[in-house]
Amino acid sequence: MIRYLRSVLAIPAFLFVVACSTNPTVANGGDPELVDKSQAALQQLFDSTPKAKELQYQAKAVVVFPDIVKAGLIVGAQGGKGVMFGPDGKVLGYYRARAVSYGLQAGAQSFSEALFLMTDSAMTTLTSGAGLSVGMGPSVVVVDAGMAKSMTTTTLKSDVYSFIFGQTGLMAGLGMQGQRIVKFDDNDK
Repeated sequence: MIRYLRSVLAIPAFLFVVACSTNPTVANGGDPELVDKSQAALQQLFDSTPKAKELQYQAKAVVVFPDIVKAGLIVGAQGGKGVMFGPDGKVLGYYRARAVSYGLQAGAQSFSEALFLMTDSAMTTLTSGAGLSVGMGPSVVVVDAGMAKSMTTTTLKSDVYSFIFGQTGLMAGLGMQGQRIVKFDDNDK
């Protein structure tokens, strides 16, 4: 029983330690490897979902998390680092996504996520010190393949559109409920 409890607590602790590692900022030169991975993940999304490319032209910014890792056994956690790109492709900042969950779950999974920020209020919320809490604040719509095909400029009414793609692993189901996204800061090192 003790071995089981250790493994339940070890997964979230491991993800927390990884998420708290040294963080890049635009001011100190950033993280070219993270930028490259984020650009590659965004291109993968555009190749598989052409409507996402059209959405990019209307967005104020796009935040891309190329590798979010989710693991759990009753208690679960997920975390990853990403980059915010402006409409011109310029790096505007670096972000971290984290979530903790509890319930009937087991396994591990890796996936990519792209958040298309459509309004000034979404930009302000995300770039503020408090960051963006999915489920509170701006309205976030998770876009699936069916919805992506029917998206038009007249149907786009939400603040943020989220695409989850490139899933690998053995965790059943995927949700963003409770996810928190915050900007890296020089004090987070």
